[in-house]
Amino acid sequence: MRIITGTARGRKLTAPEGLTARPTTEIVKEAVFSAIHFEVPGARVLDLFAGSGQMGLEALSREAQSAVFVENARVCLDAVRGNVSACGFEDKSRVLAMDALAYIQSSGDTFDIAFLDPPYGEGILEAVLPYVARRMSERGVIICETGHREDLPETVGDFALVKIKRYGKTKVHYYRRPEKEEE
Repeated sequence: MRIITGTARGRKLTAPEGLTARPTTEIVKEAVFSAIHFEVPGARVLDLFAGSGQMGLEALSREAQSAVFVENARVCLDAVRGNVSACGFEDKSRVLAMDALAYIQSSGDTFDIAFLDPPYGEGILEAVLPYVARRMSERGVIICETGHREDLPETVGDFALVKIKRYGKTKVHYYRRPEKEEE
């Protein structure tokens, strides 16, 4: 795993040991960042179920304003903290050791980009998505990674599922607010 481009380009990232995390593949990461390329600079990013933190770190490398990394597995937290430090992004990062649902239910933070990559097949996204939608800015995008057999709801709050891309055994879902028509 490495940072693809930006200020930390080429920096190698540490993956958590064991089966606790399933890092996003480089192909998926490249595709996601190609899709949101122009939205990243200046964005406030949420990396929920952070794992190694690679999605939030990639965003910071591409000039995101800040990133919040939420993770509750100890081995993953150690990897996130080490990767944040190795990339030199301590001043733009908050690493929170807590349950994703507990964080998003109690948070007052607002985000422009949210990356959600929980364990596959456990129904966790359905529980957290409504809360994430409430924490998003007007032009926000929610990006969810799931197993290829998982389906997510067409709408979440005032967000609609606008795109699904499949990459082998992984699906990436993009949620956005529908464009408001001018009167």
